[in-house]
Amino acid sequence: MERDMFDTMTMTKVLGAVCGTFLVFLLGKWAAEEVYHAGGHGGEEHAAGYVIEVASAGGTDEPVDEGPAFEEIYAMADAAAGESQWRNCSSCHKLEAGENSTGPSLYGVVGRNVGTEDGFGYSGSLVAVADVWTPENLNAFLENPRGYAPGTDMTYNGMRKIQDRANLIAYLDSIDN
Repeated sequence: MERDMFDTMTMTKVLGAVCGTFLVFLLGKWAAEEVYHAGGHGGEEHAAGYVIEVASAGGTDEPVDEGPAFEEIYAMADAAAGESQWRNCSSCHKLEAGENSTGPSLYGVVGRNVGTEDGFGYSGSLVAVADVWTPENLNAFLENPRGYAPGTDMTYNGMRKIQDRANLIAYLDSIDN
């Protein structure tokens, strides 16, 4: 009888050790992903650490067709689709008038003068690049905030797809009537 109890306890200990090891590996994987993706925004692509310049193999000077202009895309933008893009912004911005967070309130931002949201301290680089947040200025800023306004305190890496930017700007424009 003592032998059966020993075998059961041994098996329980082995099973516990295997489960404990599996749990440590899962927690380690989770922690590593959190550290690796720290500072990113909602699944956005992370910027490269460095860029390697490569000489063009073709050597042609033909202009690259970049697709339709932003004005055309914005004219057909879907504000409802822009609401889903808003989730990336909502961690730092609010849509209520005068309610600032890490970033300024975005209520009425389309058509608003740059750097004029009451109660928010802007970095000086924003007011140097634009006077009014037109859809075109917002498009350029959302594509690459630090490239558009070097020295800005905004740490967002940018929204790559022009259609997503147009939809988001249409959504922001729709919320303030």
